[in-house]
Amino acid sequence: MARLIRPIRRTVVASSKTLIQQQPSLCIQKPILNPHIQSRTCMSEMRRSAFEGNVLRLLRQEIQFELERSPPKQPATKFGSFVVEERPGEQWIRLRKKFGEKEEIKIEVTMFDGSIPAPKSGGGVDTGEDVELHITFIVNISKGDGGDVLEFMCSAWPDSIDIQKLFMHGRDQTVAQPYTGPEFKELDDELQNSLYEFLERRGINDELAVFLHEYVTNKDKTEFIRWMGSVKSFIEKK
Repeated sequence: MARLIRPIRRTVVASSKTLIQQQPSLCIQKPILNPHIQSRTCMSEMRRSAFEGNVLRLLRQEIQFELERSPPKQPATKFGSFVVEERPGEQWIRLRKKFGEKEEIKIEVTMFDGSIPAPKSGGGVDTGEDVELHITFIVNISKGDGGDVLEFMCSAWPDSIDIQKLFMHGRDQTVAQPYTGPEFKELDDELQNSLYEFLERRGINDELAVFLHEYVTNKDKTEFIRWMGSVKSFIEKK
């Protein structure tokens, strides 16, 4: 949210005096018990009102700018045979589907949680501001019989997925320190390829990575606008 906070810090301090001068008297006429105390109270109320008014103005401007520049889209409710569960106000989304007669697949997806420098078109690495954003997602596959769960921890890059870790655990994990297996990249290459194919058969592939990046980009904007609206509503309360 730095793009919001920085303009507020620059503008509020510079314009507070001007806004105070423009404010009508906010002091309720009361019997003057101590003129000095009443004067200080009046100035304090005017400064607070000017500051809050400036913050509200900047919030409204930023919300309007975001809505006019590229308004958020209605989030997708499906991807292939997956049902997409939007979770407003959270940094997660969930996808679900059934595969075959018994398998139940659940995917928990973060919003953007990392980045790397984007490669240059002619080779090498771009040292500018272009980056490739990273999304973590966790795939849980169960057989619907209350038994073990096969879990993949994966990365979604803009056009590809990477498996980072593979776990086996029970639905109700009770072991204090279960053995979680080796790092995925330590497995035999042929086994790694077979596990990628295992996921691809279930619709967990590079196309999913593309979809997730589009979805999370839209959600990031939606949540930013929602957050600014919540801040604005709070400050507006009397």
